[in-house]
Amino acid sequence: MPKILTSEQVQDYHRDGFTFPMRAYTPAEASTFRQKLEELEAKLGGEMQARFRIKAHLPFPWLNDLVRHPRLLDAVEDVLGPNLLCWGSSFFTKDAHDPRFVSWHQDCTYYGLEPQDTLTVWVAFTKSNIQSGCMRAIPASHLEGQYTHNETYVAENLLSRGQTIEDVDDSNARDVELEPGEVSFHSETVVHGSNPNGSDDRRIGFSIHYIAPHVRQTRITGATAAVVRGRDTHGYWTPEIRPEEDFDPKCLAALEREDLQYKKNPAGE
Repeated sequence: MPKILTSEQVQDYHRDGFTFPMRAYTPAEASTFRQKLEELEAKLGGEMQARFRIKAHLPFPWLNDLVRHPRLLDAVEDVLGPNLLCWGSSFFTKDAHDPRFVSWHQDCTYYGLEPQDTLTVWVAFTKSNIQSGCMRAIPASHLEGQYTHNETYVAENLLSRGQTIEDVDDSNARDVELEPGEVSFHSETVVHGSNPNGSDDRRIGFSIHYIAPHVRQTRITGATAAVVRGRDTHGYWTPEIRPEEDFDPKCLAALEREDLQYKKNPAGE
């Protein structure tokens, strides 16, 4: 029996390539997450997503704790099993009345994972709904194989290359609406994207990428991951170090080294 998800949610994930919503954090916790994020952005003088795109959790203890939250991992375990690794995380933030968007894409196009079996948890720090440009997904598109992507480099596209699947039939697309502290799960092979934010508040999402240990990285030499539950049964990934403070120098150096390799392999929302 699943620990957190219902049997129907597990079935939804495998049938549709995504499921939502699940309550992983309280609204108060989500508010604290937003406050911490915006304090960091004030220190940086810009958005976190501009600098920390591959492993945003790596240099920050509170984000390390967030990706290891027991209730969240219980839910991930319901899909991936008892041994869990976290290999990446990124912020996807749109300001109020922000024209930026995320084009239709599949994460698997650039991740380089074999098998293509990453579960992405999308954490809502703020309300994420149709008006604010919530994530949208095409049901069962994860069963249709690899789509062709064009790299458009459109300035308003939050994807670093503007990687886009053209002419997507979105007539059955579902809007993944979440309240603060709720999460969605999606497969790296599902077609998904999001529209601009037309609301009066920021839309802040945090994407966390989990795998089971049998998944290996085929494009990146010495890629790192954190064992967040159970054990690494295969040894394909170099263990991540953990931060002792925000902007931990050792973690920043490790992130810079890995980021150089990931630059040609952009990640999706």
